Amino acid sequence: MPAITFDTLKFANQLKTAGVSSVQAEAEAKALSEVFETNLGELATKEDLHHEIDGLRHEMKELETGLRHEISDVRHEIGDLRKDMDVRFAGVDTKLEKLELRMTIKLGSIVVVALGAFTVIFKFL
Repeated sequence: MPAITFDTLKFANQLKTAGVSSVQAEAEAKALSEVFETNLGELATKEDLHHEIDGLRHEMKELETGLRHEISDVRHEIGDLRKDMDVRFAGVDTKLEKLELRMTIKLGSIVVVALGAFTVIFKFL
């Protein structure tokens, strides 16, 4: 970080010109110089900010890439689940068709037996 310069002599001279005693002007200049040195030493420069921004951009790119891979994986899993569901539904359709056939045969048998019973009953009447 570039050093921030504070001209203590110039500041003290300005205070003296304004009517402040020499000892007090020098003390204030020294105190203000220490404040600047302590507090301004921790300030970030544009270069520091650009470096941090670049780091954050890099992290965001990595996160984006990771998310894109995860989304792709989820899409593949959804596709696999759809295929499994199609297979299971096909099995259910087959079972329903067989059940329908059995029910049709049973209903036909019931109709034949009922007609036979009616025929026998009408013969005896």
